[in-house]
Amino acid sequence: MLLAFLPALLVGAAVFDLTTYTIPNIVPGSMLLLFIVLLLTLALNGHPLSLSSTGLHVLAGLLGLVAGITMFAFNWVGGGDAKLFAVVALWLGWDMLYDYAMLSALLGGCITIFLVAIRRVSLPPILEAQPWIKALADRKQGVPYGVALAMAALTVLPDCDLFRLAATS
Repeated sequence: MLLAFLPALLVGAAVFDLTTYTIPNIVPGSMLLLFIVLLLTLALNGHPLSLSSTGLHVLAGLLGLVAGITMFAFNWVGGGDAKLFAVVALWLGWDMLYDYAMLSALLGGCITIFLVAIRRVSLPPILEAQPWIKALADRKQGVPYGVALAMAALTVLPDCDLFRLAATS
C-alpha cells in the first residue's frame, strides 16, 4: 500500500509544475518521509535494507541534492526541481541514478523542444483561455522540468531494487 503513494506524489509534482511552475515543498518532503516509513516497515516485517544498501541510497540522494543545488545556482532548474531530483535519487539509489539522470535529461530536452515549437506559433483562443497553457506558451517562461523528472522516475521506478523488495514484502 505504501508504494502507491510514491507514484501519486510524482504525478502530483508533475501536475503542479506543469500548471504553476512550482513544486510545493510538501511533495518532496512527503516523498522523503515515505522513504523513511518504508525502510522502517521493511525492517519491522523482517526484510531490513542492509546498512550498505541504505548508505548507497543516501549517497545517491546527497549526490542528487548537490547536482540539483548546482543546477539551481546556475538558474538551469527551479528549487522544486532540485529537491525533487534529490529525493527521487534517494528512492532509486546508486544503481539507478545514472539511468534516472539520463532519462530525465532526455525527456527534459524533448519537453524543451516541444515548448520552443509551440512558443513560435499563436495559440488558438480556446487554449489561450487556459492560464496554465498560456503560461506554457509564453516565451519568457522557463521549462517545467519537474514533468520530465517525474516521468523519468515513473519509468525507472519499477526496476529499482527497493521498489521490488517493498512490492514483494
